[in-house]
Amino acid sequence: MRGAEWVPGIGLATSYQAKWLPRDLVAGIVLTTLLVPQGMAYAELAGLPAITGLYTSILCLLAYAVFGPSKVLVLGPDSALGPMIAAAVVPLVVAGGDPGKAVALASVLALLVGLFMTVAAVAKLGFVADLLSHPTQLGYINGLALTIFVGQLPKLFGFSVDGDGLFDDVRGFVTGVGDTVPAAIAVGGGGLVVILLLQRTMPKIPAILVAVVGAIVAVQTMDLDLDVVGPLPRGFPPFTIPTVSWSELGTLAAAAVGITLVSVTDTISTASSFAARAGQEVRGNQEMAGIGAANLAAGLFQGFPVSTSASRTAVAVTAGAKTQVTGLVGAVAITLMLVLVPGLLADLPQPMLAAVVVAASIGLADLAGMVRLWKQRRVEFALATAAFVGVALLGVLPGIAVAVALSVLNVFRRAWWPYRTELARPVGVDGFHDLRQYPDAAKIPGLVVFRFDAPLIFANARTFREEIRRLATPDIRWIVIAAEPITDVDTTAADMLTELDEELNAKGISLVFAELKNPVKQKIDRYELTRTIDPAHFYPTLDDAIAAYRELR
Repeated sequence: MRGAEWVPGIGLATSYQAKWLPRDLVAGIVLTTLLVPQGMAYAELAGLPAITGLYTSILCLLAYAVFGPSKVLVLGPDSALGPMIAAAVVPLVVAGGDPGKAVALASVLALLVGLFMTVAAVAKLGFVADLLSHPTQLGYINGLALTIFVGQLPKLFGFSVDGDGLFDDVRGFVTGVGDTVPAAIAVGGGGLVVILLLQRTMPKIPAILVAVVGAIVAVQTMDLDLDVVGPLPRGFPPFTIPTVSWSELGTLAAAAVGITLVSVTDTISTASSFAARAGQEVRGNQEMAGIGAANLAAGLFQGFPVSTSASRTAVAVTAGAKTQVTGLVGAVAITLMLVLVPGLLADLPQPMLAAVVVAASIGLADLAGMVRLWKQRRVEFALATAAFVGVALLGVLPGIAVAVALSVLNVFRRAWWPYRTELARPVGVDGFHDLRQYPDAAKIPGLVVFRFDAPLIFANARTFREEIRRLATPDIRWIVIAAEPITDVDTTAADMLTELDEELNAKGISLVFAELKNPVKQKIDRYELTRTIDPAHFYPTLDDAIAAYRELR
C-alpha cells in the first residue's frame, strides 16, 4: 500500500479546495460545542478527571485527520467505552487514590488499544468486527445503557455511591436518595429535560450547549452550592509516557482486547452508515489504522481510548462538514479555550455533566430493536437478552466477552443444526421444492431427494447421518442429496460418508449426489470416497439424477 493510502491526510492536504473551508469552519465550531461538554462528561464516566476528556478529544481529532480515511467521521470519548475504561482502571487504583495513577492507567490502555488496532490494520483483520452479531451487539449496548443510566443517577441527585456493579448501584441509589441535594436535581434534572426536549423537537439547536450554558448561569447568578468542574489546567496537553507495573499491564491488555473489538465494530458500523449516504465505500483496514493512530496519540498526551461517535458525526454532517478539516477546527478551538480561557467552564456543575451522560445512555438504548427481534426471530432475541443480562449482571468487560462468545456459538449452532428438508416436484411449479412449503407435492416411489443447507463438517456430520438413516426406510432405493448448498466436506464428514454409504449399500440403498460444486467434488476425490460411493452416482443436476433413477426402475 502506498504512503498516501496509509496517510490519507496527505491526499486531503494536496486536494483541498478553498470553497470547502467556510463550511468546514462552521461545522468545526458547531462540533466544538458538543465535543467540550461530552468529552468532560465521558471522562468522568470513565473515572478520570474532566480535563482528560478534552486532551483526548484534541489528539484523536488531529491524528484521525492525518490517518483516517473517512471525510466526515468524528472520533472522541465515547459513552459506550466509558464504563469499559472504568471497569479496567478503577480496580487498579487504590481506594480514594491518586487521579494521576488513573490517568496513567487509562493512557496505557489507549496505547494498547492503538497498538492492537494498528497490528490488526496491517494484518488486514477488519473481519474481527464480525465477531459481534447485530443481536448480541444490540443486547450489550442496551446493557451498557442501563449500567450507565443507573450509575449516573446518584451524581444527578447530588450524592455519591460506592457500588460495584449494577445491583450495588441500584441499592446504593435507593439507600442514599434521602441525601438528594435539591439544587443538584433541579440543575441536573432540568438540564436533562432541556437536552431531551430540544433533541426531539428542535434537533438543529445544540441542546447540550444550551443546557450547559444554562447550568453555568444558574450557578453563577443563584449562588448554588454544588460541586463544579473548577478551573482547568492551562495549555496544550503535555506529552507524557505513562508507566504501569507488569501485572497492571496484563490486566489492561485483556481489557484493551474488548475495547478494541467494540471500537472496531462501532466504527465499521458508523462508517458504513455514513458512507452509504454519500455513495462511498468503507475501507475497514484503513479505518482501524486511523482509530489506532488516534488512540496512540491520545495515550501519549494523557488521554484514554476513543471510538467513532455516530451522534457527533451526524452533527458535523448536518452542519455542512466537507472534510476532516472540521475535526482540525474542533481540535484547535478546544486548544484555544484551554490556552486563553481555561476558567470558562469552571462553574459547570457536576450534576449537569451527569445529565449529559444520562442523555447519552438514553440515546444509546434501542428498545425498539429488541421488540423487532422478538417479532422477527425469537432465537436472536434470546441472544440479545443473554448479552444484555451478561453486561448487567457480570459487568461491562465480562459482558462483552459473553456477547462475543454468544455470537460465535450462534454461528456454530447454525452449522451444527442447519436447515434440512426433503424436496419434491409440486404440480404446476418448475423444479424441486421444499416439502414443508408444498406438502402435496408428489414423491417418486423408492426415491428421496434430501437437501442439507450447510457445509458438511465435523460439527454436523452426526446430524446428517441421523437424517439419512431416518429417510432410509425399507421401500427406498435411492437417496439423492441436493448438494448445491454443501460448500465443503471435511475429513470427519468424509469418514462418516464412507461408513454411511457402506451401511446403506448393505440395505440395498444408494447414496447419490446432485449439483455438487466442483471444488467440493475435488475434495471428495482426494478423500478417495469414490472407492465406496459409486463414481457414477454424481450428477450435475437433480433432473439428471431423477432421469437416471427412472431408467433403473
